Amino acid sequence: MTFGLSGTAIAGLAVGAAGLYSASQQAGAAEDASNAQSASSAAAIAQRQQQFEAIQKLLQPFVETGTKAVGAQGDLAGINGPQAQRDAIAGIQNSPEFVAMQQQGNDAILQNASATGGLRGGNTQAALAQFQPQLLAQLIQQQYSRLGGLTSVGQNAAAGVGNAGMDTSRGIADLLQQQGAAQAGGFLAQGRANAGFANAITSGIGAYYGFGGKF
Repeated sequence: MTFGLSGTAIAGLAVGAAGLYSASQQAGAAEDASNAQSASSAAAIAQRQQQFEAIQKLLQPFVETGTKAVGAQGDLAGINGPQAQRDAIAGIQNSPEFVAMQQQGNDAILQNASATGGLRGGNTQAALAQFQPQLLAQLIQQQYSRLGGLTSVGQNAAAGVGNAGMDTSRGIADLLQQQGAAQAGGFLAQGRANAGFANAITSGIGAYYGFGGKF
């Protein structure tokens, strides 16, 4: 028995080897392409998440301010309970703004009464008595309006975060689909390459016997 190969056997084996090499290269290229596209999608997903977190962090102070303003409006309106409403009104009444405006108003009323000779008249006392509740009501309304402006700022900021979140979710969903498609394509290509391996072996054997090969 000899172990040498005839020319026809070598030719058959060469055909099979070439096929195996080609199938191997195709499998490697398919895997590299799939991995590259998956990595690219993963990097894009991470970037989108970072962008959303940056937007969320940027708008967070406005959202927090708006949330506080909503609560303060609820206190003034009485929807958070009588005690909360009393505390909110007392806060305005004891504020530096109210104290200063009350003093200025009282001084103006007294100066006007002194100029007209009615300093101790009933009209002056009535004006002083009416001024404080009117001033308080005015400042309550002003404060509610101011809080409404802050509420709108917070609402807009929250909407901005929500829109950014939805855009991020849609973008990530698209990227995940691309990533899945890349992986599926890689598996399909790997399957075709594996079939190529089998075909290469079959072709080599067929070529060997087709050449009338003998060991």
